[in-house]
Amino acid sequence: MPKNLDMWERILRYILGIVLFTWAIAGGPHWTFIGIYLIATASFGSCFVYWIFRINSPT
Repeated sequence: MPKNLDMWERILRYILGIVLFTWAIAGGPHWTFIGIYLIATASFGSCFVYWIFRINSPT
């Protein structure tokens, strides 16, 4: 899958993913495990949801 995330979006997803995943580990609600998905998409540079809807963030 080609990269479809810009650098600023990757950084934002990584930071938000770390915060959510840390909250989940500390006993937060179950939906905070979405942080794992955010960390993974930031690491690989491609988002499956963006790919489905043909959204391309790099300019």
